Amino acid sequence: MIHDLNILLPEIFLSLSIFTILMLGVFIRKSFNIVFNLTSLILILIIAIILNNSNSTEKIFLDSFIRDPFSNYFKILILISSLFILNSSKNFIKENRLDKFEYPIIILLSILGMFFMVSANDIILFYLGLELQSLSLYILASIDRDNLRSSESGIKYFVLSALSSGLLLYGCSLLYGFTGSTNFDLIADQLSKENVGAVFAMVFILVGLAFKVSAVPFHMWTPDVYEGAPTSITNYFAIVPKVAGLALLIKFMFIPFSNILIEWQTILIFISIASMILGAVAAIVQKNIKRLLAYSSIGHIGYALAGVATGAVSGYESSIIYISIYVVMNIGAFSCLYLLKKDGQYKENISDLSGISKKHPLLAISFLIILFSMAGIPPLAGFFAKFYVFTAVLEQKMYALAIIGLLTTVISAFYYLKIIKTIYFDDSVITFESVKNKTAQVSIFLSCSILLTFFLYPSILSNLVNSLFLS
Repeated sequence: MIHDLNILLPEIFLSLSIFTILMLGVFIRKSFNIVFNLTSLILILIIAIILNNSNSTEKIFLDSFIRDPFSNYFKILILISSLFILNSSKNFIKENRLDKFEYPIIILLSILGMFFMVSANDIILFYLGLELQSLSLYILASIDRDNLRSSESGIKYFVLSALSSGLLLYGCSLLYGFTGSTNFDLIADQLSKENVGAVFAMVFILVGLAFKVSAVPFHMWTPDVYEGAPTSITNYFAIVPKVAGLALLIKFMFIPFSNILIEWQTILIFISIASMILGAVAAIVQKNIKRLLAYSSIGHIGYALAGVATGAVSGYESSIIYISIYVVMNIGAFSCLYLLKKDGQYKENISDLSGISKKHPLLAISFLIILFSMAGIPPLAGFFAKFYVFTAVLEQKMYALAIIGLLTTVISAFYYLKIIKTIYFDDSVITFESVKNKTAQVSIFLSCSILLTFFLYPSILSNLVNSLFLS
């Protein structure tokens, strides 16, 4: 029993922490700062707990919950990205009167749901974690109740997410019906017997998971929610749920669906290609930075899914490397948006960046590094992210997928370079205020430093992924 509790220690500690700070928030007036600081401390302590835990693979509760290097890696990635997102956006939250004590608590609840998602070895536990995450995200999307756009984005996300969750649950029920089990390992054994009904169920599950990571053709909510939600929420949406969603996709393909590779590989190749093409083409005409980043994220997910579509361990590893570098790039990109303030308002249009290199050289060079990395320009980290994915794709002789990926990379480079051209060569339009946001500046500095120096030792990340991948 004590051993089981030790395996569940991060989840237990997080749950108790949520209850504790919720009570503090209710009974202490103007408790946002206290709750916010405690939330940051909780995230740091959970990282320490996970790092201190054994890295061996262990299963509890009739093998429904698994602790292994794979789940530990994704949990740490979720915690670190959440920590940076929360702290870099603190000034933005206060200035936009979103400083309610519930805000960081809802973030913690969504993280708890993601923890159960990435550690699930059973359909029921996976779905419970997914719904806990989704319910939290519904609230976050519409947390700015006085803003019509925020309320609208919350409703759009709620309606479409509820539809995808229904399809996913239908797929889960079919999978149970045709295999007679909810356990991933037992499902894998049943699927080796050419179970046509279970293959049908797999399609519904893929549809639900594709929605969660904003993959085409289930991306329709992404641009509107990114644009309508407050920037701090968009920042969270763009990074953390995608990390958990990709972890789930890899886990489903690797364990329960490992014996029906041909059936799901075709679907994932289509989703990957469609996401890369739409992300490259649709972003060109965007004028709002957040909307552009939405289409950019769809494209990036397409590249990550290309690695998963290989059906090989090397492909899964390349996808994990890609999403890890994606996290660093997006933390830097959104941290830059927290510094675009003029007359008490945060600017979101690309035209507002015109000529900022003349008056804000450090901000301009930060945008340059991050956007070049997103475009995959060597020797920045974004280049290596794509390099690992395309290498894995070519190893499996999926030449068409690699060629389309390379072509969309060239097309997407156009709109990244277009922003850089606006920053460096257009006439100055706005002089932004001197924003005293140290945490956002630290986030930008760390992000740019990692992107710039990654080429010195790129194998550090690949070695880490190789050493802790599904064992």
